[in-house]
Amino acid sequence: MHHHWLELALEFVGTAAFAVTAVLAVTPRGIDIFGIAVIAVITAIGGGTIRDLILGVPVFWSSDLSYIWVALAAGMIVFVAQRQFTRSMIHRLMLHLDGVGAALFSVHATHKVWDLGFGLPLAPVMLGIVTGIGGGLMRDMLTGRPTLLMSRELYAIPIMLGCIFYVLVLSFFPAYDKPAAICCIVFIFGLRSAAIIW
Repeated sequence: MHHHWLELALEFVGTAAFAVTAVLAVTPRGIDIFGIAVIAVITAIGGGTIRDLILGVPVFWSSDLSYIWVALAAGMIVFVAQRQFTRSMIHRLMLHLDGVGAALFSVHATHKVWDLGFGLPLAPVMLGIVTGIGGGLMRDMLTGRPTLLMSRELYAIPIMLGCIFYVLVLSFFPAYDKPAAICCIVFIFGLRSAAIIW
């Protein structure tokens, strides 16, 4: 499966964003660097791993370990840098980065499931949501945070709407899949950011 460089870049951005949220979630708690590395990697690859296990396809990072290196690198950089952040900055940054990762991952997953022809038309939306929130759920369970999903923030709804819209485009206007993907990513992130700001 040949990846377009832009697609790969977006996946790496999503991977890094999720890894960073994991580090921000545990920072004040004097956890060692090994613990941080584990949580960063699990958060970054968790959603996609669940998706691939459900799909019964090779898990995406098994053939390309660069996802894991990206997660580790992003986690370490932020671990070193975060001493300069205030608590409120950390919280806001974490929510926005989580939105970036969720938007990128859910749309990419929807496309992957669609291309595999798996459980159309519902499975792409369901697995898009699972991929978008899976890593964050694992992060929140591991770090003992109240899960974003359980809190009042619009969390799964923007992802669901974005994935449904993307599936509609793939169904009826497949030629526009690239611009539609970008629109859906921006839409999901925009709704999430709006929900955070208000």
